Amino acid sequence: MPPMTPIALLLTAAYLAGGIPFGLLLTRWHRGFDIRDHGSGNIGATNVRRMAGNALGALTLAGDLMKGFLPVCAVPWIMPAGHPGLEAAMAAVAVAAFCGHLFPVGLGFKGGKGVATAAGAYLAISPPAILGVLLAFGMGLAASRRVSVGSLAAAVALPICVAMTTRSGALTIGALVVALGILSRHKENIERILAGSEPRLF
Repeated sequence: MPPMTPIALLLTAAYLAGGIPFGLLLTRWHRGFDIRDHGSGNIGATNVRRMAGNALGALTLAGDLMKGFLPVCAVPWIMPAGHPGLEAAMAAVAVAAFCGHLFPVGLGFKGGKGVATAAGAYLAISPPAILGVLLAFGMGLAASRRVSVGSLAAAVALPICVAMTTRSGALTIGALVVALGILSRHKENIERILAGSEPRLF
């Protein structure tokens, strides 16, 4: 059993990495404004793309993916393959990075919706699961022309796809926690969708 200190440090690092506000930093550096004061007020890639252009939106997306992906990839460095706690540790690190994005200490615990960070974390855990999630996202987006609908569909699909591809209770529970977090963060989007006022991507 590895000492708890490395695991605790990795969980802390994952949370702090998840809290890096790439959308906010990129728009400040390259456009000179605070993305939280524009559009939906969200720091994620969709609002950045809408308010600051495709390039910054793509960079925000890449940054948010990586801050979920890299911490999970670090777990095997401190816990060898085959260890009985490996899957639980990976799930915990994924949730920590996700929570860092939702509740970043540097922004007064007011962050984004976590879709890209969750996708990056679970890409490290199960690429086949993410293929299924991307399919659900694409179907939701194509049917509605709204990114939020695609995100909601992806959130619902995440624990299902993780359960089917990993057959791990720990990883599935982590995915369910993440999915519920994403759904809760889309409450206003759901209200706008029902009212017919949610912006369309195309």
